Amino acid sequence: MDTVTTTSATAAPGVADTVTVRAAGGGEGRTAVGSSAAPDRLWEELVTSALLGTDRRTPTGLTRPTGGEAADGGAAADGKTAGGSTAAGGTAGALLDAAALHTVRRRAGLRPGPAAPPPEPAPEDPRVPLPEAARRRLDQLLAGRTAPSPAGRRGAAPDLAELLPQWLALAEGHGYKAPAAALPALLDAARARTDLRPSALRFAGPRGLWLARLNPEWRFALRGTGAAGALPSPRDAEGVRALWDEGLFAERVALLAAVRNDDPAAGLALLASTWATERAEDRLMFLDSLRAGLSDADEEFLEAALGDRSRNVRATAAELLSALPASALAGRMAARALTCVGLDRTADVPTIGVEAPHECDAAMRRDGVVAVPPAGRGERSWWLGRIVESAPLSCWPARFGGRAPEEIVALPVADGWRDELHAAWCRAAVRQRDADWSRALLGPPAIPPATGPGTSSLAERARLLSMLSPEERALWVARFVAAHGLSEAFQLLGVCAVPWAEPLGEAVIDALDIAREAGGYPWSFSGVMGLAERCLAPEAVGRLEPLTARPDEAEDIVPGAGGYWSEAFRRLVSTLRLRASIRAELTPPA
Repeated sequence: MDTVTTTSATAAPGVADTVTVRAAGGGEGRTAVGSSAAPDRLWEELVTSALLGTDRRTPTGLTRPTGGEAADGGAAADGKTAGGSTAAGGTAGALLDAAALHTVRRRAGLRPGPAAPPPEPAPEDPRVPLPEAARRRLDQLLAGRTAPSPAGRRGAAPDLAELLPQWLALAEGHGYKAPAAALPALLDAARARTDLRPSALRFAGPRGLWLARLNPEWRFALRGTGAAGALPSPRDAEGVRALWDEGLFAERVALLAAVRNDDPAAGLALLASTWATERAEDRLMFLDSLRAGLSDADEEFLEAALGDRSRNVRATAAELLSALPASALAGRMAARALTCVGLDRTADVPTIGVEAPHECDAAMRRDGVVAVPPAGRGERSWWLGRIVESAPLSCWPARFGGRAPEEIVALPVADGWRDELHAAWCRAAVRQRDADWSRALLGPPAIPPATGPGTSSLAERARLLSMLSPEERALWVARFVAAHGLSEAFQLLGVCAVPWAEPLGEAVIDALDIAREAGGYPWSFSGVMGLAERCLAPEAVGRLEPLTARPDEAEDIVPGAGGYWSEAFRRLVSTLRLRASIRAELTPPA
């Protein structure tokens, strides 16, 4: 039996680790010596000797075989000992023994080191603690996602993950703070879903940012915050200046937004102080942050940015200036637009005549008109659209004989320019946040989009709707759903305030009931059903409960459609009830 003797792997520096190996055949022992002060160096020497061969390189401190061992090795010319076993003697055997020793030491030996300094204590969060029922509900929402039923069907259980954004919004509205035990799961959820990050990080608060600094997987939470995990106060001039001069780009963007939100003039001054030295791509992002709090006070800075060497910066500056109807750029665009668009005096009935620009001169290019249109667009129509969308809408009533916006958009347009002109007016209405023009371009909701004023694009109609008050928006979409059904209403429903105001909720339920009775494909309405789960008022449960029964299936409807509809309505009812419970759990006591 071989015998191995060694000192502790954690011996003091300079103390030798010794291994004594006694061959089973009774030969002399060999000793391998290594200093524990430099185990990595010794290991490297062993590896080098093994690669080169012990005849060419013997590790330092490795005992060479004695004469007796050499004689024993020479007596067995075939490499066998007298007993017939393979000889373990020689320098090669000593190297293997030493390698075995150092392998054990590398795996198990550890020299105690100094303890790492403890992290700073977590900051206090002065907000109100969550009620116990709401805390348990948060744990449930963070841990659960409804498993799909067989055959890929969702089943009748609510989708808990889809309710988490609403829960966070309600909790933030009541000023609650996140429980300390829920912070890891909350940060994991925010890491997995970018749509949750703003609300989840606000709810996590200062303790969430403190915790995020301790785990590399949560570093996303620190993007846009200062080195300490939080931006300086916008009124801390010294802290703002230091972060603006030395911070990362994301930190500077977040800082500019915070200062701009607190004091638009101070935010503009901060940007102007380093504008000339910023990179073009950074100037573009910084300029975009001026949308918040945009006012006539920003005009001088934006007018100077029209001369920027970057085309994208010039275009963004022009867009922002065109949102200021009293700006000099808006006046220049109005003069150009009025020379291109007016009443055609030769027509038998009042008609809008259009003469698009024939060239894009240097002055137009400086004002943000891109000379080369995108692929598939004609130059003249492209230039016309850019001019009209940048002109103030207030210039058109006088141009058309004092007509109101509804009367102007109802006028016929000569030579096929109607779609281009109305689309440009739609963009101007959204950019200038003009409710009167938005209402006129939307037209009556009962008119089919393809034949109405404005634009047939549902995305552009949704942007026009967002310019109206929440009540008017809900009423317009309700009438649209009643006239056209749900197939074209999905994008329009998405811009309505939650929970849906009446009569919008009633119109959606009626349209779903009509589709069910007609035997339509229930999965064709899955998107609207998902919206209804999140947006219908919980009080609609009473109206929905009769629809959960499985209807009798006629011969001319899709087989099994009744079961799908019943399941979808049961899920809708259970989700609304859960939302009602969530609202009650988060409502502070009187």
